[in-house]
Amino acid sequence: MILLALSIAGLALALLFAGMVAANLGVLAPPQAGASQRPAISILIPARDEEANIGAALDGALAQTGVGVEVVVLDDGSTDATPRILAERAAADPRIRILNGATLPEGWIGKTHACHQLGTAARQPLLLFVDADVRLSEDAALRLAAEMETHALDLVSGFPRQITGSTAERIVIPQIFTTLLGYLPLPMARARPDPSFGAGCGQLLMVRRAAYDAAGGHAAFAGRMHDGLNLPRNVRASGGRTDLTDATPIAACRMYETFPDIWEGFLKNATEGMATPRALPVWTLLLFGGHVMPWLTLASALVAGAGGAAILSAAAVIAVLAARAAMARRLDQPWLSVALHPVGVLIVLAIQWTALSRASRGKGATWRGRSYGI
Repeated sequence: MILLALSIAGLALALLFAGMVAANLGVLAPPQAGASQRPAISILIPARDEEANIGAALDGALAQTGVGVEVVVLDDGSTDATPRILAERAAADPRIRILNGATLPEGWIGKTHACHQLGTAARQPLLLFVDADVRLSEDAALRLAAEMETHALDLVSGFPRQITGSTAERIVIPQIFTTLLGYLPLPMARARPDPSFGAGCGQLLMVRRAAYDAAGGHAAFAGRMHDGLNLPRNVRASGGRTDLTDATPIAACRMYETFPDIWEGFLKNATEGMATPRALPVWTLLLFGGHVMPWLTLASALVAGAGGAAILSAAAVIAVLAARAAMARRLDQPWLSVALHPVGVLIVLAIQWTALSRASRGKGATWRGRSYGI
């Protein structure tokens, strides 16, 4: 009876995930071109030790078509060749402005402070925050601006296509979309102004200057890392409208390259999302119960000869894999991420519980050579 009950619970959780993915993929669309006028945009790039990325980031920013751009880059205390590369590029193109980052004040997060300085220095009515490892298509800024105009938005954001090279990247990185598209009801988020429905990606985020200022900009969450959550929620709280778009066709990013980087990268944002004492047990129920447990109950049912439990568990496995396959096809994800999906879920849960454990012991996050308290 216990095995049958677990199989029923696993199927219910799996169907919840599959149904949410289907609903979200039905409404999540790439931004379409069609702005009524030539938008003026400040492309804002924070850079700290980005010698391997900054040249390509500037190439993409300067290649934007159909818009007027200024490109503002903040060198945030780089110790590699980033300052030299920036100086050379700025000397060759007057559209580039270089800012030297101020000393990090107590209580601030490094990237948040860098983006605050960039936002303050920007001169155009539309601000496009872009990480240095993001590669923009030549129509990215125009399409994001058109999306804002068409849908009367104050902020729009989207996850770029995630480039994954190593096995670890292919298994873990796509799990970002498991939580986003599997558990955030986008149709409801669009219909309701609640700040709790605000979501975005700090890698690629466009916001109107007026809405940014009204929300307090990055200064409003100086000590927090997750700009992709905090800025959209603050814009909504101040009366603005935000939305997510499918940025797969307009931008690409290789977020992390090694498993240690993946682990630390996911860890640094965890306590601002899933890894809280109240939220993580619920997330564990949803993710372990719906994505991992059906495999365990299926194996147990087959060994025990429990036909009913086996059928229910197999249906749960198929539902989750079908949803993951739809996500992989739509978002250009590696098929290995589908085949090893339960492994990716377990790694994500391990990261979240590690983050919660560290926070409970007063240990903060470390990123880009800086340590932060929780």
